[in-house]
Amino acid sequence: MDDVGARLERSIGELLDQRRPDASICPSEAARAVDPEGWRELMPEARAAAGRLAAAGEVEVTQGGAVVDVGTARGPVRVRRRR
Repeated sequence: MDDVGARLERSIGELLDQRRPDASICPSEAARAVDPEGWRELMPEARAAAGRLAAAGEVEVTQGGAVVDVGTARGPVRVRRRR
């Protein structure tokens, strides 16, 4: 994993730590935290970081409230702590 990927993973964790335990974030929030100007270009990496954290059991990726595989999900997703 490259430095950007590690920073995105940390950003996801930090953003979730700042929210209520049952809250979720959009991967774009992590991308914006890492690079406020170029966040759009980081979106594939942000989704991949969420996928790695989900695979490690640290978070869940959801779409419409249901847990999904971020690698196959199309459209907007959310990231939350495991429940």
